[in-house]
Amino acid sequence: MNTRDPLAVLSNHLRTHADATISLDEMSRLTGYSPFHLQRKFKAAFGVTPKQFQRKCRLDNLKSQLRQSDSVTTAMYNAGYSSSSRLYEQSTANLGMTPSQYRARGEGLKISWVSLETPLGPIALAATDHGLCFLEFGASKHALKQRLEAEFPNATRTEANPDTPALRDWHQAILATINTGANMPNLPLDIRATAFETLVWTYLRTIPAGETRSYAEVATAIGKPSSTRAVANACGRNPVALAIPCHRVIRASGELGGYRWGLSTKAALLAKEHQANDGKYARA
Repeated sequence: MNTRDPLAVLSNHLRTHADATISLDEMSRLTGYSPFHLQRKFKAAFGVTPKQFQRKCRLDNLKSQLRQSDSVTTAMYNAGYSSSSRLYEQSTANLGMTPSQYRARGEGLKISWVSLETPLGPIALAATDHGLCFLEFGASKHALKQRLEAEFPNATRTEANPDTPALRDWHQAILATINTGANMPNLPLDIRATAFETLVWTYLRTIPAGETRSYAEVATAIGKPSSTRAVANACGRNPVALAIPCHRVIRASGELGGYRWGLSTKAALLAKEHQANDGKYARA
């Protein structure tokens, strides 16, 4: 999307004025679209409404401020929030944890986790009360536990009984995905994401098993055709393997590209999906 595209102009304006109140009428004047067509075109291009996009940009600013500031209140005002109630109302739903918890590396969060065996090796899943926050392959249960501790060092982490109903259901879903090449159910997620990562990860969840996209195709699909490398980076930061199927994104040449849990794992997942779909990969 070039900079003269009305939607690109608007998205840049929302990003650089994330702390401002911008009315729909003002956005309409900026793009030349009617309010109705603006909402529809923007959501088709970015996957969210203009207000939601601006809110995510503001949250990105907040996360940056939280890393630098000794005070949540200071970070809140620097990021453009007018009150703490407004901050917590919006950030809890989008950050996956409150601002204080984010800055404190998960302090105050209660996380249940379990290590499970799969045909592709050990996998650990962890969840808060709101949803899945961690799902990774690893060399061993010990290595996975260390990864979880590094990601949420100040959270209360409790190893759960694998037979807990929710964990048992999730384990079965994971095994079905690995063993049969089926689509992973849309499990509830409680993860942190930038506005760009939200666009990429939301789109990845729409790619069916048996289909692949190139990094460039994903960039084009989310309205950011020049952001191929950024798409690859977003795939590499995916915290929940399988639940967000970044393994279905490959290079335009047909090569696998990267995968944070190893190319052999990526190849095995794609091979099973290939087999389950009569040996045919559909491409966009």
